[in-house]
Amino acid sequence: MATIPGPGAHVLVAGGGVTGPAVARALLRLGAVVTVADGKPAAREKIAGEVPGIVVADLDGHDPSGYDLVVVAPGFRPTAPVVVAAEAAGVEVIGDVELAWRIDRSGAFGAPRDWLVVTGTNGKTTTTQMLESILLHAGVRAVACGNIGRPVIDAIGDDADPRVLAVELSSFQLHWAPSVRPRAGVVLNVAEDHLDWHGSMAAYTADKARALSGELAVIGLDDPVASGLRGEVTVGFTTGTPGPGEYGVREGVLVDGAGAPVLPADAVSPPGPAGIADGLAATALAQAVGVTAAQAGEALAAFRVGAHRAEPVATVRGITYIDDSKATNPHAALNSIEAHERVVWVAGGQLKGADIAPLVQRVAPRLVGAVLLGLDRDEIAGSLARHAPDVPVVRVSSGEHSPVSPMTNDANRSVGTTGAGDVRVSGDADAVMAAVVAEASRIAEAAAHDGAAPVVLLAPAAASLDMFTSYGHRGDAFAASARALGDAS
Repeated sequence: MATIPGPGAHVLVAGGGVTGPAVARALLRLGAVVTVADGKPAAREKIAGEVPGIVVADLDGHDPSGYDLVVVAPGFRPTAPVVVAAEAAGVEVIGDVELAWRIDRSGAFGAPRDWLVVTGTNGKTTTTQMLESILLHAGVRAVACGNIGRPVIDAIGDDADPRVLAVELSSFQLHWAPSVRPRAGVVLNVAEDHLDWHGSMAAYTADKARALSGELAVIGLDDPVASGLRGEVTVGFTTGTPGPGEYGVREGVLVDGAGAPVLPADAVSPPGPAGIADGLAATALAQAVGVTAAQAGEALAAFRVGAHRAEPVATVRGITYIDDSKATNPHAALNSIEAHERVVWVAGGQLKGADIAPLVQRVAPRLVGAVLLGLDRDEIAGSLARHAPDVPVVRVSSGEHSPVSPMTNDANRSVGTTGAGDVRVSGDADAVMAAVVAEASRIAEAAAHDGAAPVVLLAPAAASLDMFTSYGHRGDAFAASARALGDAS
């Protein structure tokens, strides 16, 4: 078993953001000498105030060769200078989840816990929340942690001493956690995402598959990539009729691997195939620690999805506005759009190397309009022009970032080279979103007929950090702008 840093060990924590303080506190508890390095002065100042007893340094140019261990924040790429320099000096580089696993297995923070790991391109957070709800309903001392918000290393140091961890892990976290062997783990699905970080779809898939390295591997059978993965013992789930030993839906009821009923499919929240799949996955993981089908069903019946996940936020003049800002890649946006017959699509941001064309081709018949924002709006507009040429498209940006194109009579509008209309806005990201929602509303009202209007759906298919502080900020801006339409009417 890999060792943990002992008293006097010199450890460099690279990155003082979300996980940095938690890692530093845990290392100090072990007696290590801790240096936290970050390239941002504000981050260094913040962590110095939060965690007494550490050394704080500028990450830029910092030499890792004199340390016994380097613990990197999840977003650090394998090609990051500090990683390359550490490995060249023979210093091991791991992530916070790997450190948490080693500490947990060692018993340094109490008896080892059961880890139930959730990963996938989409649905991770909903599944993890469902799993935590099921475990708590069944009387299990459990906590959700990891990519869902609370660092795993904080969870294992909790005075409440949870015995089961519902651990959401991203591909980044799994990459830096090679030793993790959970009691059970699930790969919900695998679609193009973060290819700019991993370098290839094969590398991305391999990191996701690390969730299946423990006692029980749970796989999404409806996904072409996840369905091909295997573990020591493998069980699958499907939103269709299950085969022997599989979780699925039979005669409108979710059933477990033994065929026992869980709950009616129409009682699952969020509704639709994605919610059903997440519920089945959560049930399979919970049953690995002794939860019954009936207990899982009772918990799922009471479960409600969190914010920014296909959340209706306003209805104004018969048009429903739906915030699915968490749909940060094309695969997630596909699930979101396909839940509606007619959609004004609000999309854009950072595509992170993902190909948007397959999504556009698939959902084109449902689109009555698209309003685009963010870094890669032109790429989405180009794909719409090729694969959905009859769909009206508007691109919205702050003036200094708008594409150069011939002006029409409207001083704020132009016609871009892709055939999309451009709207230029003076102001910050919130002002851009307000203009986006106004344009989407205009298209939706024009497309309404026989008393039925399309939904306006924020399902960006892209990350948010080019404009917003988080996907939550993006969703909040969308919701506020939609509600403001009602206030102004």
